Amino acid sequence: MAAAAGSPVGTAALSADLARPLNRSDARTLALAALGGALEFYDFVVFVFFALPLSQLFFPPDSAPWLAQLKVYGIFAAGYLARPLGGIVMAHYGDKLGRKRMFTLSVFLMALPTLGIGLLPVYAQVGMLAPLLLLLLRIVQGIAVGGEVPGAWVFVAEHVPPRRIGFACASLTSGLTVGILLGSLVAAWISRALAPAALLDHGWRLPFLLGGVFGLLAVWLRRWLSETPVFEAMHARRELVAGLPLAQVAARHRPAVLLSMLVTWMLTAAVVVLILMTPSLVQSAFHVTPARAFLGNNLASAALAAGCLCYGILSDRIGPARTLLAGAAGLLLAGYALYLDLAAGGAHFIALYALAGLAVGVVGVVPVLMVEAFPPAVRFSGLSASYNLAYALFGGLTPPLIGLLMRRFGVLAPAHYVAATAVLGMAVACVLLRRRRFPAM
Repeated sequence: MAAAAGSPVGTAALSADLARPLNRSDARTLALAALGGALEFYDFVVFVFFALPLSQLFFPPDSAPWLAQLKVYGIFAAGYLARPLGGIVMAHYGDKLGRKRMFTLSVFLMALPTLGIGLLPVYAQVGMLAPLLLLLLRIVQGIAVGGEVPGAWVFVAEHVPPRRIGFACASLTSGLTVGILLGSLVAAWISRALAPAALLDHGWRLPFLLGGVFGLLAVWLRRWLSETPVFEAMHARRELVAGLPLAQVAARHRPAVLLSMLVTWMLTAAVVVLILMTPSLVQSAFHVTPARAFLGNNLASAALAAGCLCYGILSDRIGPARTLLAGAAGLLLAGYALYLDLAAGGAHFIALYALAGLAVGVVGVVPVLMVEAFPPAVRFSGLSASYNLAYALFGGLTPPLIGLLMRRFGVLAPAHYVAATAVLGMAVACVLLRRRRFPAM
């Protein structure tokens, strides 16, 4: 699938080293990368779990509830729209100066605005300045995560043998999903521990202040990581791209960019709709109690983390394209099962939400496809541009789009949307199976 000949993760000079099994150093790298990613991703996603109180605090009190919530989702979306900027810049220097430096910088840039959100004044104190400041800090978060996620996938993939890329990328993705679980657990704890008035007064600040501390801890953890062997070998052999890596991606790897963006669309729909938005949607549209909604989300997030690992291991055994085909079909079925049950009264909500979380684990194979799509010299730039452009377009627009679709098509609109992107994922898998690689220009 990769444009590079031979090993999809390195040069021929590294073939002997990359044929080895995972060792203790690899395990340490994967564990530290996954833990750091979990702490940073918590910072990015905890925002959505507090969409309801934020909509009441940062907009005029006479705003219609649905309109205020839509505006908060718009600010949430702004973080996604800012991702390409951070991703392109950090990927450029990641391909030029090294993966580790950008890997550490991204988490530092996430910690600062997260702390800032926890200290912001609200609309009652400063008027329209409050949502503007919230928007600004959310944009900085988006810039940071734009470099973090693709950089993390490249970092772990270039540390392990090629026959374990699936497990490496999936373990990192699983770590990122643990960050979602942390956000859900913190939200559930605060909602249960505080009365509604206390939550609006000061309780909503706690998860962001905790997130800032988590982010600084992640910066410290990444001091113990080393540069990837692939980048060190390229640097030693003077194989780094002389000009702009992104220009080479645009000139030589457009099919890989297109197919990478399509599988990222499926990833965004699965994560944003089924994991991040569903806890709020089931409360507002299906009248599920907050405690039950958060319990279901906690189980779904835990199942997602396990599902990522399962799909990653399966990818190493049968190949990423076959794994994507089977996993996308499972995602389609699980999404419909969950929302059809909710429409019928939600008698099996908890069990079906956990099953949907497991099905969302197919996102663990998406980075494997993208890592293998680009040669090492432009891998960070190619993966980052594809992933972040798709996430900015599809992930950023998904929350407000789901709100509008539900007003037009009813409560099954989220399941229809996820199913449509799952069909796209299956189509990409069929193309890859037929051609056995990303199509050449």
